[in-house]
Amino acid sequence: MPAPGLSPFELSLVRATQAGLPIAREPYRAVAAELGVSEDQVMTQLRSMLERGVIRRIGAVPNHYALGFVSNGMTVWDVDDAQVDAIGAWMGSLPDVTHCYRRPRHAPLWRYNLFAMLHGTDHDALQARIAQLARALGSRFPGALREHEVLYSTAILKKTGLRLRHA
Repeated sequence: MPAPGLSPFELSLVRATQAGLPIAREPYRAVAAELGVSEDQVMTQLRSMLERGVIRRIGAVPNHYALGFVSNGMTVWDVDDAQVDAIGAWMGSLPDVTHCYRRPRHAPLWRYNLFAMLHGTDHDALQARIAQLARALGSRFPGALREHEVLYSTAILKKTGLRLRHA
């Protein structure tokens, strides 16, 4: 069954790129050759699909372990609900925070409402950076931070989005 709302070309383009772009000097040209179209057609269609929200982004997903970042922690923060959006925007803009998002609390078991992923070259470096981040948050948003913890990664999880089957 074809994906609803996709033209045949869009469907073939999604299928050709959903597992990632080819590792090539000119990846869009390689996709175009696979599909039998021009590189310009591939670029124009991808741009259109981004603008329409059919696809959300095109980006690299590096393996942080291979890059030397072997201590990885999801920091969880209990911050004032009235300031969580501002704190999240600030924290998410920091260069070493790879993703940051708000989550609902589940009291009394889970009090944390803001999550931010950080990576370090070793455990001590990551701990120091998290402590620095907590101090900066406290200075920038006085009284907003109540508590925080770190949930350390023990494995790389599969990072994929929706995949269309080749039917």
